[in-house]
Amino acid sequence: MAVVGFDVGFQNCCIAVVKSGGIETASNEFTDRCTPAVVSFNAKNRTIGNAAKNQMITNTASTVSHFKRLHGRLFQDHSVQAEKASLPYDLVPLNDGKVGVKVMYLDQEHRFSIEQVTAMLLTKLKDIAEANLQKKVVECVISIPSFFTDSERKSVLDAAKIAGLNCLKLMNDSTAVALNYGIYKEGLPGCDENPKIVAFVDMGHSALQVSVCAFNKGKLKVLSTAFDPYLGGKDFDQKLVEYFCAEFKSKYKMDVKSKARAMLRLTQECEKLKKLMSSNSTDILLNIECFMDDKDVCGKMNRAKFEELCADLIERVMVPLMTAVEQAQVRLQDISAVEIVGGATRIPAVKAQISKFFKRDVSTTLNADEAVARGCALQCAMLSPAFRVRDFSITDAIPFPVSLSWTSEADEGKSCYEIFGRNHPCPSAKMITFYRSKPFVLEVFYSDLTSLPFPEAKIGENQGVFLQNIQPQENGEKAKLKVKVQVNASGIVSVSSATMVLRVSSNESESTEINEINSHEVADDINIEVGTTLCLFHNHECINSKTIQKGISHSHHLSKMIQQDCQEKDRNNAKNAVEENVYYYKHKLEGPYQKFINAQDHQAFSELLDGTENWLYEEGADQDKQTYINKLEEIHKLGKPVQNRYQESIRRPKMFEELSAKIQSYMTIMEEYKNGSDSYCHIDAMDMDKVRVCVEDTQVWMTNIKDSQDKCRSDQEPAIHSTQIEEKLQVRKD
Repeated sequence: MAVVGFDVGFQNCCIAVVKSGGIETASNEFTDRCTPAVVSFNAKNRTIGNAAKNQMITNTASTVSHFKRLHGRLFQDHSVQAEKASLPYDLVPLNDGKVGVKVMYLDQEHRFSIEQVTAMLLTKLKDIAEANLQKKVVECVISIPSFFTDSERKSVLDAAKIAGLNCLKLMNDSTAVALNYGIYKEGLPGCDENPKIVAFVDMGHSALQVSVCAFNKGKLKVLSTAFDPYLGGKDFDQKLVEYFCAEFKSKYKMDVKSKARAMLRLTQECEKLKKLMSSNSTDILLNIECFMDDKDVCGKMNRAKFEELCADLIERVMVPLMTAVEQAQVRLQDISAVEIVGGATRIPAVKAQISKFFKRDVSTTLNADEAVARGCALQCAMLSPAFRVRDFSITDAIPFPVSLSWTSEADEGKSCYEIFGRNHPCPSAKMITFYRSKPFVLEVFYSDLTSLPFPEAKIGENQGVFLQNIQPQENGEKAKLKVKVQVNASGIVSVSSATMVLRVSSNESESTEINEINSHEVADDINIEVGTTLCLFHNHECINSKTIQKGISHSHHLSKMIQQDCQEKDRNNAKNAVEENVYYYKHKLEGPYQKFINAQDHQAFSELLDGTENWLYEEGADQDKQTYINKLEEIHKLGKPVQNRYQESIRRPKMFEELSAKIQSYMTIMEEYKNGSDSYCHIDAMDMDKVRVCVEDTQVWMTNIKDSQDKCRSDQEPAIHSTQIEEKLQVRKD
């Protein structure tokens, strides 16, 4: 059974696999350990990863990247509209109101949901993992930002299902890093001792995440999480882009922002410039050839100027750090270590700001790019029966407070209660007791809009849960209801069960009771009176069935696209084989193959190769697979005999030499036998006569066949093939 962890990032993805020797990071077909989160749609197929990234400039409008923030979002969201302005491809509303992408694929306009695009990326990551493990991958753990809301988390799970993956758990980025740190850490305090407090700071391409964790031996507890979803490496890149846009407008009279392709090229160059400034404090040149209107541009930047441009971004780093420490209710001196990961933490000013806040040097013992994926792989191994992993419990934290509201029977108004506070342990569940005589609606929502990255309070697609089949007691008293609300290991909130108690004493209070239960318990485990399970009807329940059907449809569509990609790959391979053979034989005909083909055939073959070469770049540039196979057969029909004659001229003398040596060895044996050698006295005379006859016949055969071969020209079919000599040699051995 394969055990895999996927770190699906905003810009790049990383894959970690578990093998008998430990955790390994899987490399893609380009031997890169990071795969770009890019999907490109073309007239014939799709390309994903490195190949798609190479098309961001040439196929701008149909190459989709930086789509992670769009999970679970409605098209009309202010955040989506703000993101739309910076993306080179089109965002469009789908039938369900969510955001989708519009691209040209197979020469037709297509609209794909974010779940479909992510599923395509996950399929690519799955293929890389399978190539590394040499086995099928089905189960996995996928990383997500800790600030993802319920709808975003469900969107990622839907994408995994479309890709044919069984996601055992969605794991917060910072929690995965903490697991990767703690499970290998020696000398952690015992369970009855004060824990070791460690802060983890993860600044990637798009967001900053901070968590404060407590470690005991075999135990990890996330005390707090804080984040800035809009502060990452790309924001530093954008500062450079804005600077050079203004400079080029003044210096070259170029409006860079008017051309999406020019903006992409400038962004890529600014990202390279930023990385160079992390290790150099001197002036670094920026040169772009044929930037716009075939004009070259140049500029320069140094670290001091860069830090001046990004002063506001560097200052913003402090806010999540302060929030995380305050919510964890620890002092700075209580924190034993500060671990930093993520590509943007390599910026010297960012690293210095983190160090300044915690008043200590930061630690870089974890791999900045691979720590999240390795943590996910460890979690997958812990959930899988195929591997034995040391006992290590993980208690995560809920990032946003969750409340429950319901309609009051007395005044038909609404009552509200916060059931899970900020940084409440996760997974977790609470049992709520109601006293009711008729059906009512429960609604779950985020109670603090200011803490959400998106101003949307509702949880999931459902507006509420309708509890029906509620009946009062026989004596007219209200029924006692037990409702269980839980947050699972993936951070998804749900009203999971409801039970109506049949007998309730009349002196019980009608106030609502809320009790926390163990996250591993179910409602039936509670020691209460015999009850009846109620039917939970989710408003707009038809959405659920439509979602299932949509997922099946998307999976079928993805399978068809994969099949189309395979067909296009086979077609390109056939075309490349024709081109490869054309150049191979043209080179060989002027070299070692020249004397193995007569003048007439040489001219005919050369004309065929020249004609095929011209055909490949004209009408043969876009043909079907069978056409290329037919062309290849034409080339092989003339080329293979020449190639075989050349190869025979090399192998045949070696086989004759080996056969001659074997004959000589048998003649030596016969001579020693004749002289009465003790080594062969056990051989019967009749058997030795058979050997003598066989050797003499073989020697005569070899002499005659060599004479026949010597009479053949090199451009003729040989009189004897090396395989025939090999067969003769094998007979002699037998």
